[in-house]
Amino acid sequence: MRRSVQVKGAAILVLLALTLCIWYAAIQEDRHGKLTVSFLDVGQGDAIFIEAPSGRQALIDGGKGTSVLRQLSSVVPWYDKSIDVVVGTHPDQDHIGGLVEVLRRYRAPFILESSVLDTKGADSKAFEKAISEEEDAKVLEAKRGTIIDLGDGAYIEILFPDRALPSVETNTGSIVTRIVYGDTAFMLTGDSPDEIENYLVTLDGEKLKSNVLKAGHHGSKTSSAPLFVGFVAPEYAVFSRGCNNSYGHPAPETVATFARFGIPTLDTCNEGTITFVSDGKTVVRK
Repeated sequence: MRRSVQVKGAAILVLLALTLCIWYAAIQEDRHGKLTVSFLDVGQGDAIFIEAPSGRQALIDGGKGTSVLRQLSSVVPWYDKSIDVVVGTHPDQDHIGGLVEVLRRYRAPFILESSVLDTKGADSKAFEKAISEEEDAKVLEAKRGTIIDLGDGAYIEILFPDRALPSVETNTGSIVTRIVYGDTAFMLTGDSPDEIENYLVTLDGEKLKSNVLKAGHHGSKTSSAPLFVGFVAPEYAVFSRGCNNSYGHPAPETVATFARFGIPTLDTCNEGTITFVSDGKTVVRK
């Protein structure tokens, strides 16, 4: 009799635990119509995690090591082992190095990569190998005009490249994306140099307007051209970089550019992961 009571008690506890897990997952999945964009603190590199109101997720770049996995664990629920869209902006270690481990740990149904070829780079080869091992993944080469639907009105728009660029310098071939939700947008330029930024101004002009701009190339003086920054006219700019990096990022010239426009800057070195939330009308810092 006593054993029967114990068995029933254990069964009730298991059912209660399962119920709590289901409710926890349901609460986590309810985004209340909000888009979140997190600039993950991965040291000297880029990794931007996006979660749409629909629950679909995207990761643009992954830094150069395994630190992206630790950062993802803080924004992705423990039970979620997939990321809907993974983008490698260009084949430099501080952008795709960490994506190798991401693809080993998470299922990625959709992968977008740059047309730039880096046949000698070990990280590039490892990334391509990881992509080839991703079962049933749809792999596309990024090209201007491509729209990746994240559901519920949120999408990723590819602004550059506008043609295949297999032999250009890797930064020049960076994928430039604009994350759009309602009247709000986030401009992500990878390591694109100022010549590409200014080229986009000739193509898009005022359509570049975005609430948040990730400063190109971690705040290098070769990016964040004043003309481009003026047309994007962001409310915030973000430096994604490592402390005491050997490149001197962010460059004083770039810091001065944002100061001249009166644009507040945030820095993953000083503040860690930086998250914004959009309701489709306004963007606020979380």
